[in-house]
Amino acid sequence: MRIAIVDESAARASVIHEGLAPLSDCAIFVVTQRHGLVARIAEIAPDIVLINLGNPSRDVLEEYFAVSRALARPIAMFVEESDEASIAAAVDAGVSAYVVDGMAPHRIRPLLDLAIRRFSAFARLEADLAEAKGQLAERDAVDRAKRLLMDSRGLSEAEAYGELRRTAMNQGRRIAVIAEALITSHDLLQGAYPPQNPVSPKDTR
Repeated sequence: MRIAIVDESAARASVIHEGLAPLSDCAIFVVTQRHGLVARIAEIAPDIVLINLGNPSRDVLEEYFAVSRALARPIAMFVEESDEASIAAAVDAGVSAYVVDGMAPHRIRPLLDLAIRRFSAFARLEADLAEAKGQLAERDAVDRAKRLLMDSRGLSEAEAYGELRRTAMNQGRRIAVIAEALITSHDLLQGAYPPQNPVSPKDTR
């Protein structure tokens, strides 16, 4: 496992480092510079990021929240004190574990595991949601394509779907792809997509 510890205080970062000592086969990187943080973490390519902020100002906290949004990785953030607004902002920023006044070596390992589990669970939810949205969009496309065939060729719904299915089988493509192609062709013929930058009469002289 590759772990990035972000802390502007190297002495304070040693607390996290101590808590990770029992982990075997683990590469630990300590980053103490805030400047270019996202690029530096991209170079490290860690499996998890542990950020220790101590008692940050509101501006510093928001800056690290912006970093969290840019990193598609499990993140555990440690602060000495906080409020409800900051906790809510941490959740919105994608922080997997936001720990208030909990910096102690013996707590690091369980918090690391918690951050990874939460991140994985959230990633699965996002993937499931994206899949559901994709399936809904495909169903909508097929339904619209069926209506186009029904209106233009006087087919029943079953006949229209059969036509889409036969075309998909003949072309070795999915029905949704055929439906989207039909919709695009129809919209082009109907002028749904007007030409960009039309040529003016004087340009043809």
